[in-house]
Amino acid sequence: MGAGIMKWIVPWEFSWVFLVVFLATAMTYIAGSRRLSVTPLRQAAFWIGMAIIYVALHTYFDYYAEHEFFMHRIQQVLLHHLAPLLLIAAYPGTVLRAGLPFWLRVRLRRAGQSLAWRIVAACLFNPAFVTALFVALILVWLIPDMQTMAMLDWRIYRAMNWSMVLSGLTYWWIVLDHRPKPPGRMSPGIRVLSPAITMTPQIVAGAIVTFSKTDLYPIFEICGRAFTLNVLTGQLIGGVIMWVPAAMIESAGGLLALRQWLRLSRNGRLPRRTPVRRAAARQ
Repeated sequence: MGAGIMKWIVPWEFSWVFLVVFLATAMTYIAGSRRLSVTPLRQAAFWIGMAIIYVALHTYFDYYAEHEFFMHRIQQVLLHHLAPLLLIAAYPGTVLRAGLPFWLRVRLRRAGQSLAWRIVAACLFNPAFVTALFVALILVWLIPDMQTMAMLDWRIYRAMNWSMVLSGLTYWWIVLDHRPKPPGRMSPGIRVLSPAITMTPQIVAGAIVTFSKTDLYPIFEICGRAFTLNVLTGQLIGGVIMWVPAAMIESAGGLLALRQWLRLSRNGRLPRRTPVRRAAARQ
């Protein structure tokens, strides 16, 4: 019994970098939650998101993700959609900031006010760039040659997983921003519409994989499959996973963005139209 449990807990491929980043984030959040009042719902969303990332990347689950296409798609949906959505929906920024040492907070504040950082942030957090990258990474890693390289080289494989997590966090951070524009980078209406835009190419790609009659990813046969499952059946399941569950998660993100929009409207924080704007709108 104990040996069976340990098999699932012990990482398939141990990573000191991941472990240090994970523990540092968790400890910072714990320290911040002691200094600030955080609702149980926000804490639950944060820790569930953290647990999903840990299970997907640093347990025996990773073995199945490397040996079955549909398990790999589950892993990518967790890393790119569900976990980042939960983490950002918890709005952990203020909590993590409060958990940092005072001297580090001062330095980060100064760095954030520097011209160099403002230029970098304007590029990296540009809504069009972030949205395009969010979709592009899904499609790029679905290219059979790219998938093959990722499975054969552990460095590319980890870069793939990290890119999915980081792009997901950045995208949902912009979409679920609770502030009006400015200082938010995307207008509330576009935040609601954005998930519908990003899910469309994913649905198309999922449908292509689902209805394909050829083995698009023979690399999983080379690596050795974890289950005695028909190749095309596993591929069909993988296509459906990136088609239906991913779209449902993005729909949930759109609903959360709509909730924020309604909240801003009720609180009167949305910019009001001036008479000139109203006249221009009528024209």
